[in-house]
Amino acid sequence: MQSQDVATRPTPVVDVEQAEAALVEHYPRLVRLAYLVLPPSLGRNRRVLTAHALTQRALPRRRASASVIPAQSTGRDGDPGYSFVRLQVLRTALEAGLPLTFRAWPKRSQLPPLLPQVWGLRLFPRSGGADELALDQRLSALSAPARAAYVLRGLERLTDGDVHKVLTAAGVTDPDAALAEADRCAEQEGRDDAEVDGGTSRASVFERGGARRPEGSSTVTTSASAAAPRRRSANERVPAQNALLDSPEFDPCSLQARPTDLMRRRQHGKAALVAAAALAVCGALLGLPGDGWGPDGAAAPAYARNPSAQAALDPAKLTKVAPAAWQSSARTDFSVWPARGDRTDDRALLRRALAVWARPGESVRVSATPATPTGGPAGPPQLLYAGTVDTAHVVLLYDGLRVVRYAEPKDGTSGAALDFGRADGATRAEAGAVVLARTDGNVRYLTAPWVTEAAERDLMQPRSGAMNLGLTDGMTAPLASPGGQNGACTSWNVLQVTDGSGTRLMTDLGELVPARLTTGKPGYTKEASGAQALRTWAPMACSLQAVRSQGVRSVNAWEYARQSLPEANGSAAWVCTRAETWRGGGARVLAQFHTPGGRYGAVAAKAENSPACGPRDPHVLAGVLWRSKAGAWYLLAAGSRDTASITVSGGVSGSAKGYLLAAEAKQGAQARLKGSLRDGRTIDGLH
Repeated sequence: MQSQDVATRPTPVVDVEQAEAALVEHYPRLVRLAYLVLPPSLGRNRRVLTAHALTQRALPRRRASASVIPAQSTGRDGDPGYSFVRLQVLRTALEAGLPLTFRAWPKRSQLPPLLPQVWGLRLFPRSGGADELALDQRLSALSAPARAAYVLRGLERLTDGDVHKVLTAAGVTDPDAALAEADRCAEQEGRDDAEVDGGTSRASVFERGGARRPEGSSTVTTSASAAAPRRRSANERVPAQNALLDSPEFDPCSLQARPTDLMRRRQHGKAALVAAAALAVCGALLGLPGDGWGPDGAAAPAYARNPSAQAALDPAKLTKVAPAAWQSSARTDFSVWPARGDRTDDRALLRRALAVWARPGESVRVSATPATPTGGPAGPPQLLYAGTVDTAHVVLLYDGLRVVRYAEPKDGTSGAALDFGRADGATRAEAGAVVLARTDGNVRYLTAPWVTEAAERDLMQPRSGAMNLGLTDGMTAPLASPGGQNGACTSWNVLQVTDGSGTRLMTDLGELVPARLTTGKPGYTKEASGAQALRTWAPMACSLQAVRSQGVRSVNAWEYARQSLPEANGSAAWVCTRAETWRGGGARVLAQFHTPGGRYGAVAAKAENSPACGPRDPHVLAGVLWRSKAGAWYLLAAGSRDTASITVSGGVSGSAKGYLLAAEAKQGAQARLKGSLRDGRTIDGLH
């Protein structure tokens, strides 16, 4: 055959059926090949299972090209299916011997096989004699490519040229070095055989079969005085080590079985049983009704996406009300506020605000008024404002229940803040303004579209005028936050807004929606912007500190009685302030006593979650120990105008007709008040 004939021969193509037929026919030899190439350090049991696994995975997934290397010097020539599966077995067996590193993902052949698996038994080939043991030790000292070269020579009867081609196709980078290492192993075995056959003589191993013989080498003969070694006949040209490779010692298809470590297996079995029992108990508890996890009925899986929740995160679906919508709407609340600000079209900013609302990160500062849900919106919310305020980008959103403020620095998102304010059921008077920003002790508001004027007023100075703040696209100029410095209450600045229906006062209590200030008898309240209302609120302004950050919706101050002081010390005012919350509960009531000339009212009694001073129970009774200028102590008490009589007991005794009482007392006296209303009902004094 000419060389050009070889060059033009087409590469055989192997299909799955042809490869499967070759694998089934030569399965024992292929498994033996894998077993011998695998590193002995795996242990005999794992080598057996791995050899079977690698051989069973050698089938191609589709038609594949096969090597032109002959399958064997005799018996399998021209079988491309066998050549292909043998090459696959050899390649994966060489990969299985590579060490695992952190620089690359492990190959499938480097991991323990998934199949086949044997539980409770250890499998290994039958034990051989001393020759097989010696060969196994020599093979374990070789590198994986050298073992492959040795086995291909001995087991497959390939010449060195064919071995070189197979190793190259299997991915060995230096086949020559592998052949040389296999030569040295064969030389050592030849010397051992010669010692056994001829005492101290050495027989050349290079006469054997397909082993290479270096140029210029010669056979070493024994001396005349030594016994002549036994000469091999033509039928013994196959090396002795090749016969050993076919021995049962290296046959992973003829196996012995022994049990694993029975004591350890028993301990592991007990531990697994305990774990399974614990898991079953936990599952049963979680399935019970109540707080545990039970069946979800027709609910979608926990990871399912809710279309409304997904739409709520889309800035393109935000609700934007027209600027003039409030003029024709039947409602005047936050739902008719238009979208204002210079960044209402900034999709990136709006997307960040919605994403933080839905899932605030650990670095986001989140605050909320009491009993205000902080979860994400159920659907696309309404945009109230998006713009730059002082040193931050601010977004205001409204979902019908809450006003939500998102703020981030101009130069990044680090230090972002998310604030929630309750605003359900807000009316025109309560939806007049929202806190836009707080900076350096000042506060800016965004006012309702119907507000025409905004001003700043000191509630503690009723005779001083209001300072105009001006409005820029609904945003006020900064005004000083209410309250004094270092805990001292020297002033209380409030926001005064004017619209077509009148003038109102609103105060910042540390929340998004400022609290509305009113005066008057419960059920007949009015705005606190008149002269008399301002005089009533002036000594009570600092008491607003007690209801900061409580989710307050409005605070009413009711002067329910005036009492002449003993010893002609003038007259004192009794004022009841009641703070209503957005959530309905948690109202706080303060009964305050203000003497003439005093700057602040003194808290005589207080209550929480009480109907006193409210529309449901417009009655109140409170008392206070008071010392006259002469140094005498008195118990003074006052009730609402419909109080018929007051009785005091305990440390002080006395009674009075009507709604006022003054009785002599001792310093530090503890007394209990009880009153009778004109309709016959009785009330207890606030403590």
